[in-house]
Amino acid sequence: MANIETHRDGSLKVPDNVTVPFVTGDGVGKEITPAMQRVADAAVSRCYGTARRIEWLEVAAGQQSFDTQGTYLPEATLQAFRDCHIGIKGPLTTPVGGGIRSLNVALRQGLDLYVCLRPVRWFRGVASPVVHPEKVDMVIFRENTEDIYAGIEWAEGTPEAQRFRRFLTQEMGVERVRFPETSAFGVKPVSREGSERLVRAACRYALDHGRPSVTLVHKGNIMKYTEGGFKRWGYELAEREFADELRSGRLTVKDCIADAFLQNALLRPEDYSVVATLNLNGDYISDMLAAQAGGIGIAPGANINYATGNAIFEATHGTAPDIAGTDTANPCSLILSAVMLLEHIGWQEAAASITKALETTLARGMATPDLARFMDRGTALGTQAFADELAKSIGTQIT
Repeated sequence: MANIETHRDGSLKVPDNVTVPFVTGDGVGKEITPAMQRVADAAVSRCYGTARRIEWLEVAAGQQSFDTQGTYLPEATLQAFRDCHIGIKGPLTTPVGGGIRSLNVALRQGLDLYVCLRPVRWFRGVASPVVHPEKVDMVIFRENTEDIYAGIEWAEGTPEAQRFRRFLTQEMGVERVRFPETSAFGVKPVSREGSERLVRAACRYALDHGRPSVTLVHKGNIMKYTEGGFKRWGYELAEREFADELRSGRLTVKDCIADAFLQNALLRPEDYSVVATLNLNGDYISDMLAAQAGGIGIAPGANINYATGNAIFEATHGTAPDIAGTDTANPCSLILSAVMLLEHIGWQEAAASITKALETTLARGMATPDLARFMDRGTALGTQAFADELAKSIGTQIT
C-alpha cells in the first residue's frame, strides 16, 4: 500500500497502487459503498489492467464508530485522511440533541477542506421536473469553512446569549434586535482570505476545464460587509490574478444576487457555468440544481483543499434509514463522487469509463427504483444488480 505525496504547490504524486481510506457510512452506506468500490475497481482494471490498483483502507466514523469506540470521529480517521491526502465516505448520521454538531462539517473544518465542489449535470433517461434538464451543466464552488456553518451561536436563554446581547447593546450600540431577551444569536464570519482562495480555485477550474464564466452568487445587497465583502474581494482577486485571462475573454467573472440566481437557474440555466458562493447559499443552490438534473441521488460531491492536495469525496444525500438493508438504495451519488476522486488523482481514463457506463445504462432505462419508476419503460434494479450492470458495461467498452 502506498500513499499519495504532495508537492509544495498542492499537486499530487500518485503511486500506481494508491491507498484510499473509506468510511462505509451509516444506513444505506453499507450497500452503496461496496457498490461504488465494485464499479471503481472494474474501471481501474479495465483501463490499466494490473498496472494500477486502488488499495481500499476502511476507517471509522459515524454511528457505528460511536457504538464501538465511543466517538463519532476518531482521531485515527482524520490522521488517515491526512496521511493519504484523499478519501471517500458514505452518508453519516448526525446525532440529534447532543454530540458532534455535524460529522461532515467537522471533517471539512478539521482538514481545512475549504471547497465543497458540486458538479451538476443531467443524464439522458433520468426524469426531471424541468423541460430542458440538458441545459443544466454547472459546477458549484461552495465555501466550506466559514459563514454560519462555522457554528458560532448561542441558544436562547443561556448566560452566553445574555452576555452576547449585552455586548451588542452596551459595547456596540446595537438597537435593532426586536426581542433581545428571548433571542438566540449566531455569528457569520466571512474573511477576505477565505473568499479569495475559493474564488481563485473557481477561476482556475474554469480555465483548466474550458468553462467560460465564474459567477459570484451572494446576498450583498442586504449583508453588505459579509456577502458584499465576498463579492468585492472576489472581483478584486480576479482582476489582480487573472487580468490577462479577463482581457483576452478566456474568462468572464460576473455576479448575481442569490435569490435572483435561484430564479435565473430555472429560467436560463445555460447562462451559468462555474458558480462561486458562500456556505449557506451553496447548500441551497447545489440541492436545487441537483433537483433539476433528477435529484440529489445522482449528485456527487467533494471537499478539497487545493493548497495541500487533501480531498474527501462523499455521497451528498443522507443515510435513508427507512430503506437501509433493502438493496434498493441508489449508489449513483457515491459512484459519481468516485469519478471525481479518480479525476483528482489523474486517472482520467477510469473516470471517463464510469461516466460512459452510467450514460449508457441510464439511457437504457436501467436504474435503482427511485429513478426507474419515473423513467419511460424503466427497469428497476437492486443496488448491487445496478452496480453489476455498470461493471458489465465497463467491461464491454472499447478502449
